[in-house]
Amino acid sequence: MGATPDQGKSREIATKLMFIDSHAHLAEAEFQSDLPSVLDRARAALIERVLVIGDGVDPVKTEKAVQLGERENALDVAAGIHPHDARLASEPSLDYLVRLAQSGRLVAWGEIGLDFHYHNSPADEQEEVFSRQLALAREVGLPVVIHTREAEARTLEILSEHYASGGSAGVMHCFSGSLAMARNCLEMGFHISFSGLLTFPKAQDIRQVAQAVPMDRLLIETDAPYLAPVPFRGRRSEPAFVVETAKVLAEVKQVSLDTVARCTTENYQRLFHPVPGSRSDQGLSKSVTGRV
Repeated sequence: MGATPDQGKSREIATKLMFIDSHAHLAEAEFQSDLPSVLDRARAALIERVLVIGDGVDPVKTEKAVQLGERENALDVAAGIHPHDARLASEPSLDYLVRLAQSGRLVAWGEIGLDFHYHNSPADEQEEVFSRQLALAREVGLPVVIHTREAEARTLEILSEHYASGGSAGVMHCFSGSLAMARNCLEMGFHISFSGLLTFPKAQDIRQVAQAVPMDRLLIETDAPYLAPVPFRGRRSEPAFVVETAKVLAEVKQVSLDTVARCTTENYQRLFHPVPGSRSDQGLSKSVTGRV
């Protein structure tokens, strides 16, 4: 039986709605038992690609993320030393990240940055390791994935001094900062990524920032397994949930969901896959299943 005009239109729209989760920790223990099912649900939700964030301190955990990217065409990989782990940074761990970057196994360096909320590492060590990694990312030509919490001024200062003038820019991950912070980052060439935080009822300030960010600088993410969006709060987050953030972003920007899907996908590919013919043309729907 042939499709009715309405059914044909629905199928046409569905083919356009492809999303990218630009930040997920799929190599962590929370996904060890059911990652194939997680990826199946992502495919069903029309998630085209996921950026997997690797641990930059523990080579074993970092290698796990890299191997996921090698086994699954639709999984890109970034790795870097998180500010929480700055106290554990060493020359061997930094050298390992450089080798990974030079081998082409990473599309970005991160997540890196400053976190003055928990202070799991002393502030001075965070700043030193952050600055060092920015310089290394600049040398190897990778964009950076930036984590900043309660450290806006120092993050901007360090970015301006060590990276923005000559690096490959990058993304402010899981953005929850001020509008002034967002504007400064945009001026330095960064993208702004919004997570499930955007959907929280009390996140009006974040939605106001999202409203001000140009469409060509927006990304969406889950930060899985953290920050599950409404209506999944309280559950382990996973890439399929990024669609909920996209829906709220569409409302905030007063555009269609298709526009959000298209723009955030194009932005991701332009930032992380600038070379034509890269792996970005192979999405979850085209990848080999059951191999992770």
